[in-house]
Amino acid sequence: MNGSEALLKKLKENGTDTVFGYPGGVLLPLYDSIYDSDIRHILVRHEQAAAHAADGYARASGKVGVCIATSGPGATNLITGIATANIDSSPVVALTGQVTTGIIGTDAFQEVDTISLTMPITKENFQPRKSENLPEIIDEAYHIASTGRPGVVVVDLPKDVLESEVTESDMNKKFKLPGYKPTTKGNKRQINRAIETIENCEKPIILAGGGVILSNASKELLTFSKLANIPVATTLMGKGAIPEDDELSLGLLGMHGLESTNHAVTDCDCLITIGCRFSDRTTGKISEFAPNAKKIQVDIDPAEIGKNVKIDIPIVGDAKVILKEFITQLENPNDNGWTTDIVAKRQAYKPKLKFNTVPLKPQETIKEIMEAITPETIVSTDVGQNQMWMAHYYKTKNPRTFISSGGLGTMGFALPAAIGAQVAKPEEQVLAIAGDGGFQMVSQELATIHDYDLPIVTCILNNRYLGMVYQWQVLYYNNRISQTKLTPTPDFVKLAESYGLKGERVEKPGELRETIENALKSREATVIDVVIDPSELLPMVPPGEKITKIVGEYKTEDD
Repeated sequence: MNGSEALLKKLKENGTDTVFGYPGGVLLPLYDSIYDSDIRHILVRHEQAAAHAADGYARASGKVGVCIATSGPGATNLITGIATANIDSSPVVALTGQVTTGIIGTDAFQEVDTISLTMPITKENFQPRKSENLPEIIDEAYHIASTGRPGVVVVDLPKDVLESEVTESDMNKKFKLPGYKPTTKGNKRQINRAIETIENCEKPIILAGGGVILSNASKELLTFSKLANIPVATTLMGKGAIPEDDELSLGLLGMHGLESTNHAVTDCDCLITIGCRFSDRTTGKISEFAPNAKKIQVDIDPAEIGKNVKIDIPIVGDAKVILKEFITQLENPNDNGWTTDIVAKRQAYKPKLKFNTVPLKPQETIKEIMEAITPETIVSTDVGQNQMWMAHYYKTKNPRTFISSGGLGTMGFALPAAIGAQVAKPEEQVLAIAGDGGFQMVSQELATIHDYDLPIVTCILNNRYLGMVYQWQVLYYNNRISQTKLTPTPDFVKLAESYGLKGERVEKPGELRETIENALKSREATVIDVVIDPSELLPMVPPGEKITKIVGEYKTEDD
């Protein structure tokens, strides 16, 4: 077989049945082999969407997502999606085309140094120069992407490597990675120290990050929190690690977190962090983050231990494995009244979600979204105000059902990530939530949705502004509104219809719930233009401030 055929065979051996891509000149040998392959290829309309779709596929399914782009501009168009997936620890293998080996480094047509460009934003990257090494490299790529702390692996494919012969002997080579041995089992002495600290503290809080979801440890997290009687706060990436309607769930922590949660973490004397890297959006001012707490950090990536916050008890290992150890060893749960008090404060916060105003308040839209969907519905969000409204008010009840760009904050993420999630979970309902700014960056992917008959419902929270930047200009730049008003706004209903999809517009309270319910029930791809009030701002912690210093006031049912 040739290199292209060997590549596709290795993809299948590693469990891949679907790839997201966009063809180009140096990839013609690969796409010629795809013609005869039973691997499903989803043709996106922009390479960045291929990377986001592979990312969404991975987040929804837990499997490795695969994206493909040609050399030069194809590879550079992947970069934003690669960086998005890698910083959020999403397992993705990105296949890029490259010019033939004999002219690499000569500035040939559509040549870029993909290896150098992607090295800082990937977990690993490869460029096979001989076809005989290709099968082994593909196996290595899958192994590295999906083990330890997951991430992105780029394989840069010279055209002649795809065309050259690969033997059965080459296909059967076993890879060796002697320097790569992720630690999954925690140090027993450190686990014992952690349990002793937990049992002797008075005001413990668990902080669950995306690592809990990545290791499929949500069940163990809930069991441990119940057994120990400890409340659980979450980061943005940890949303869904614990059902947010559970009495021990405190909700989101940080810059856009709940006030009660931010105060609880600040006041705790023991912070048990699991799969969390302490980003600036979570901690605020480092010196005032949980200042009186003994800090326990469980993370599979040793580079994250103590990187941003000083840690008292570090434990390197897999969240699921270590939580099982915690469950086995814990003997004395917390019962001093701290949890009762914290839970009462959390439950006392009843945000006002019902508004009978036009234009619609964002809170009203979130309320109607929650009423229209089920706990199993997969929701992807874009970045900006739409993301933070959802993170703050929307209650996620299952892991892998809230998909969002956390670390990179990539506008345009929601729609292609929803495509990936829908392909991964064809029987599930998928809802994309985007702002009008982010949606316009990727609206061409409506063609992909149409071509593959994907029943995705897209809600555009349309406030005619780049909402989050506008909010910062209002709050921190003396209301000097510079280049954030998006007018004229396209007619999103007509845009959807031009791609052969259904378009709806919602402008009044009570309309959105029924519109979403009908769209999901019909299993017909629908774009809903939701006209919302641009003046409604979400209270937030100013950057660099302690997380209890919140600018603005949350509207509650008592208002």
